[in-house]
Amino acid sequence: MATANDHPDARSTSLQTSSVELFDHQWATYRAVLDSDLMGHRAITAATADALTSHLAQRSAAAAAPQMVDLGCGDLALLAPVLRQLPLGSYRGLDLTAAVLPLAQEALGNVGYRCDWQQADLLSWALESPANGAIDILHSCFAIHHLNGDQKQTFLRHARAKMAEGSLFLWADVFREPGESRDHYVNRYAERIRRHWPLNPERQEQIISHLSQFDHPADRDAIVAAAEATGWHWHWLWHGPHQAEALALLTPA
Repeated sequence: MATANDHPDARSTSLQTSSVELFDHQWATYRAVLDSDLMGHRAITAATADALTSHLAQRSAAAAAPQMVDLGCGDLALLAPVLRQLPLGSYRGLDLTAAVLPLAQEALGNVGYRCDWQQADLLSWALESPANGAIDILHSCFAIHHLNGDQKQTFLRHARAKMAEGSLFLWADVFREPGESRDHYVNRYAERIRRHWPLNPERQEQIISHLSQFDHPADRDAIVAAAEATGWHWHWLWHGPHQAEALALLTPA
């Protein structure tokens, strides 16, 4: 005998509910990491704000208002106050998770420039967007490490073609030590989480499972070489205390 749950509409509603619950659970874990500043988000945001302020101060007064693209924008919990102070011409926030985009839009609020919100993965954005040299500011925080080595190089090459003269790319992420294997990195990061992160064991294991499956942090020396080979200059702006988190400033060569 068929039950209510056998009806297609009921199954659809059940799947939607499960999806929402999964997002809420994962997002609660993300916010716990952010709120406890376990990955240096506050220092990264401060260094990012300083870099943007310096960059904009050096732009010609006659230059058009800068166009900014933010890859993996998340909910803009920390960056929104910085963005509200910038004299941008436009801002595009892109994230793979569509559910965070309304949160980002709400966090940013009303600003004096056009804002677009796009659900997409950053590699598709790099490959599909026109190479028109129109982007003045590119930003990404803890997103590019989900690409493997070849994908990172492809991303860097295609992103470079989209950058305007005098532009900059601020890349905050996790990176491996020079010569460190991915397995060694995953093991030491997992140990750091279990020993030092004030999260319950379920959340700790959720994060460890994610990084074990999906994280591909670049070797610090190798990624600098890859960036330079695809037309970028690389400068480290900030290093965290755990040989993982860092912020780099890239400019077109």
